[in-house]
Amino acid sequence: MLKWAIIFAVISLVAGVFGFTGVAAGAAGIAKILFFIFIAIAVIFVVLALLGIGAVS
Repeated sequence: MLKWAIIFAVISLVAGVFGFTGVAAGAAGIAKILFFIFIAIAVIFVVLALLGIGAVS
């Protein structure tokens, strides 16, 4: 999922360079949402691992 956040961040940068500010703002918003979802999932996995509930592979 982090891959998609990075892809949208790159799209945002490229669109900003070429002057497509609307596209850049939209892609940046999507990247931010995906990044926060990724962080939340990572925190949940860490908490589960610390409690001994999660599977470590």
